[in-house]
Amino acid sequence: MADDLLPLSSGFPDATEAEWLASVDKVLKGRGIDSITRKTVDGLEIHPLYRESDFPAATDPLGAPGAAPYLRGPTAAPDRFAPWDIRQAFAHPSPVTTNEEILRDLERGVMSVELKLDCTGANGVQITTLEDLRTALKGLRADIAPIALDHGAGSGVTAATLLGLWGQEQDTPASQKFDFNMDPLGCLARTGKLSGGLNATFARLSAAANSLGDAYPEAGLIRIDARMVHEAGGSDAQELAALIASAVDTLRRLDNRTDISALVPRMSFAIALDSNYGLGVAKLRAARRLWARILDAMELQPVPMRLQAVSSGRILSRYDAWTNMLRTTAAAFAGAVGGADILTIRPFNEALGIPEGLGRRIARNTQLIAMEESQLGRVADPTGGAWFTETFADDLAEAAWKEFQTLEAEGGYADSLIAGSFQKRIAEKREARAKDIAKRKVPITGVSEFPLLDEIAAPVADAPSVTPKDGISNEGFARFVTADLPADEADATAEALPRIRLAEDYEALRDAASAAPKRPSIFLATLGPLAEHNARADFARNLFAAGGLEATQPPVPPQSPSEAAAAFKASGSKIACICGADARYEDEAVETAKALKAAGALHIWLAGKFEGDSIDSNIFMGCDVLHTLKLAHANLGVAQ
Repeated sequence: MADDLLPLSSGFPDATEAEWLASVDKVLKGRGIDSITRKTVDGLEIHPLYRESDFPAATDPLGAPGAAPYLRGPTAAPDRFAPWDIRQAFAHPSPVTTNEEILRDLERGVMSVELKLDCTGANGVQITTLEDLRTALKGLRADIAPIALDHGAGSGVTAATLLGLWGQEQDTPASQKFDFNMDPLGCLARTGKLSGGLNATFARLSAAANSLGDAYPEAGLIRIDARMVHEAGGSDAQELAALIASAVDTLRRLDNRTDISALVPRMSFAIALDSNYGLGVAKLRAARRLWARILDAMELQPVPMRLQAVSSGRILSRYDAWTNMLRTTAAAFAGAVGGADILTIRPFNEALGIPEGLGRRIARNTQLIAMEESQLGRVADPTGGAWFTETFADDLAEAAWKEFQTLEAEGGYADSLIAGSFQKRIAEKREARAKDIAKRKVPITGVSEFPLLDEIAAPVADAPSVTPKDGISNEGFARFVTADLPADEADATAEALPRIRLAEDYEALRDAASAAPKRPSIFLATLGPLAEHNARADFARNLFAAGGLEATQPPVPPQSPSEAAAAFKASGSKIACICGADARYEDEAVETAKALKAAGALHIWLAGKFEGDSIDSNIFMGCDVLHTLKLAHANLGVAQ
């Protein structure tokens, strides 16, 4: 077949780049191709066209897979059956239920287990004692399926040693594969508190890492986690900067306590991936470039960067939660193609409550399909040499390095957090993105765009009543740490990074509308025949539905302002929106608005930019949708 295509294609003249650009310019009506260049939150330009000349090393994209400094991943020959680790997070508060879920999911394709710990039971598994751990891990073999920890409110040292104590009860302790994932600075950023201060905490970390490392030679000890920067609304460059700044600060504080050259190969790194898979792939590549540069600067031997990619929590929505599958699938694609070593996909219904079997199944199967049917892991570094990916990864790495240098100038990651400097810069990015969301420059499918008022609710697990506990038992720490430790100092405190979701502001309006005794509505006063008003009526209907408002209109378009006024009274609504063509607005919009006002309309919008008497506001592409919806709610008396 391919041989037949070559003679066919040879019959057409070769198109030059100049000819192609001329065609593009014609389509863009003379504005030029650069007019459709976009910018990220970091201010990095995404061009519509990338050429080989844009990336000097396009023919040799920074080395080869499996070769130092491992910029293109740790191996040149991926495992065709398990090219990455499918790691599932478990967060049900009951250790008994968690055990049942783990065993079921391991049978169905999960390769490793991550316990999300929370002593309160509100946001994770309530494991505080060795007996709790035995219950949650009953029947598991960590020599076959690795066990990892996700520490909620702590540095992870105490919980890690408790897991280490459980490992000593197994048949072959030294073969147990754990990811202890201790991360004091991640705790400080996430919770705003590090009990006992920095010096005492890192002394404990060093002692625990030395003992656990000796007991479990195959275990990962420290995870540098920067996901909280992403979940707080930070940019990609800020998250990457936090990743390497936290790693550098951690290694510096451990330098006089342990052999960091032996520790580095036993570190992992966690970053978030959202639904922009192109930027996600570049983000993973940029992370490896940054880490290689850090190791070189610290005169440490190059080692592969062990990357865990986790689908973003901030992109999940509560309303029309089924659309989250689209978002998490994009994240899974980015993680697979970008070369993540470990990939964790959040259940699509996580924002609604505790994920149940369906949510975890979809998360797991998304990866299995990508791995086994799409075969995304069969090729080492599939995007290597792609001009966009290489160019943008380089741009992103440079932007992250600049932010990293700022953090260093502020005294390092911990000092910047304690001073609040980094949080302020994150807040600036969060606010800038919020403005774009309000104007739907960043659309959220199922929420700000194409909302479904009569949606089918997604299932969640029953949330049991749990009594909070004070903390995790110290018995593991007492077993593994026998060295003298410095006394605790005053707690290190900082402004905790908030955890947001992009859809929250719209969801609050939907919640208020749903709580009303009767669904609030807006009347659409259409002008002219269907062909003239339908596009703007659909636009208005979609816009107001984002705030939970139902748009009503008469089955037969009104033929006069008086008919429109009569239909408005019959609708029972208190507000209205005029929809029609620009040409008809000139003749009919003002009179219709006056008639609606006379009929009792408290506020009148017009779909388009025409202005006139009695027209209070306009809706159009790029308007502030959130402001419009809040104003509509206020006029309708919907309680916030």
